Amino acid sequence: MRENRLREKMRKGEPTIGTRILIAWPGIVELIGYTNVYDYVEFVSEYAPYSLYDFDNLARAAELVGISSMIKIDQEPRTYLAERALMAGIQNVLFVDIRTVEDAEEAVRAVRAEPKGFNGFRMDRRVGYVSVTASAPDVVKMCDDAVVALMIEKKSAVENLEEILSVEGVDMVQFGPSDYSVSIGRPGETSHPKVREAELKTIKTALKMDVAPRAEIRSPEAAKRYIELGVRNFSIGTDVSVLYSWWKQNGTELQKILSKI
Repeated sequence: MRENRLREKMRKGEPTIGTRILIAWPGIVELIGYTNVYDYVEFVSEYAPYSLYDFDNLARAAELVGISSMIKIDQEPRTYLAERALMAGIQNVLFVDIRTVEDAEEAVRAVRAEPKGFNGFRMDRRVGYVSVTASAPDVVKMCDDAVVALMIEKKSAVENLEEILSVEGVDMVQFGPSDYSVSIGRPGETSHPKVREAELKTIKTALKMDVAPRAEIRSPEAAKRYIELGVRNFSIGTDVSVLYSWWKQNGTELQKILSKI
């Protein structure tokens, strides 16, 4: 049975580094693995087109290069998508649009095996299709090892934060400033004091309740503030943002050079 690298590092209390992709080409996952830097790659399916075949191929690529995998899924149908991703071999799940305790409970059940959740033993990729690589107890362990991460990005989620994080099986939280700013009537004002206050509350409450807070950052320097707060889990960069920045910067510089000819 394949090790869930993200889960193992969290279990040991070690820092983790992930990165995000919207492009479902498995070659990108391989390139990320070849850097020997990242513990896992997160496929942000909430923002990107994909098919169920992509789940299989992304999981295969992550296994090939020895990193873990995560998927960020839409609010609906969260249970179906979580189960299909796990069946394909994607190891961890990030749930968006959590608003209530009931949402958090549903997220956990979508990942865990029966009787704690909805997953069972099936003829799927994680067991070798005809049960040649994993047994029913192995599937239960895979479901137990899957990191359940929640986006805290709604006003009601912040208001009910302690109750939500009290749900057994919630492993990680990620504050979402953009959606939170919308939910409090301050769309786009991600630096507004109320947004910053909610982020700080999310991090401090998570640490107090032994749930791992994760920070999404764009540069290594941005990690310093979060490290001082006690954050040890980071996601840095998104493929489309990285590509856009390179194209914009270098294309502009080349354009300037050519304008002098």
